[in-house]
Amino acid sequence: MKTFNIQNLIRENIKSMKPYSSARDEFKDFDQNIIFLDANENPNENGINRYPDPQQKSVKLALSEIKRVPENQILLGNGSDEVLDLLFRAFCEPNKDNVITLPPTYGMYGVLANLNAIENREVLLNSEFEPQMDKIFARVDQNTKMIFLCSPNNPTGNSFSDESIVTLLKNFKGIVVLDEAYIDFSEKESWLQEINDYPNLVITQTLSKAYGMAGIRLGILYASLEIITVLNKIKPPYNVNVLTQSKALQYLENQEIVKQQIAEIKNQRNLVYKQLLNTNFVKEIYKTDANFILCKVDDANKRYNQLLEKGIVIRNRTNDALCQNCLRITIGTESENQKLIEVLKELDNIS
Repeated sequence: MKTFNIQNLIRENIKSMKPYSSARDEFKDFDQNIIFLDANENPNENGINRYPDPQQKSVKLALSEIKRVPENQILLGNGSDEVLDLLFRAFCEPNKDNVITLPPTYGMYGVLANLNAIENREVLLNSEFEPQMDKIFARVDQNTKMIFLCSPNNPTGNSFSDESIVTLLKNFKGIVVLDEAYIDFSEKESWLQEINDYPNLVITQTLSKAYGMAGIRLGILYASLEIITVLNKIKPPYNVNVLTQSKALQYLENQEIVKQQIAEIKNQRNLVYKQLLNTNFVKEIYKTDANFILCKVDDANKRYNQLLEKGIVIRNRTNDALCQNCLRITIGTESENQKLIEVLKELDNIS
């Protein structure tokens, strides 16, 4: 395994930077009855007149118990996009460093690279939508700071092989970012319990998918204490608001409801999959571990527009690498999926 030294990755200005410190940080262990007259807040209590807990202790405690990861190895952000952006800001020198992404994949990796003036070196997945190890390492140089893996992958839906992930973790001296936004729908286990075995492993998850909380924008990053310490140094002091923290706790404390919804989505996924198998204009259906199905059709633009005319919005991925004439269909409620199935049958009869 190549030696991983986080000091070789941190931007020089971040190393010398002093983080913003609020009274909520400085006096967090004091008596709860302490009077705060430091932050120019409105003193009249209404539930949201005070700034939120900058370290989101209650939410992290709940996540720690559910995911079996220490609280101090968790970072929360305003959606996964913020925690991903913090990685660029902490470890990538603008106009010098580069990262590697594996199209077709989540588009925000490239957007954030451009935003931070970081070269994005794209290495296509193979025809089976698996990482091509030789081609990835051929693009790695001394300025390659991160490699992004989305598994289960968006938009393809498949999970990458364990062998591919281990190869990267053992042989890449930078950070391997494993995006597990859809892991709750997969039969594969999360890599969370491997964090302490691989100091260069960063895992991101979200409450937007399986937990049904896309509207509160809460992203989660799990990593070594060293990496979390660096990211805490640069994160905005109050990046997760009071309402988000409160709503997250409410749902995290109701795991049975979440499990039931995941089971129902997977069941509905099977029903939609079966209908796609029996739809003549569908040419191929790709294996999925997510809450969506990617399928190849005869004419993606035509079928997308036909579904739109029937009031059903899906994603046309035909312009993505390796996804010509592919449509991505999210699994909806039972009634929404039944409508989709009816429309697919209707279109099949007239095509």
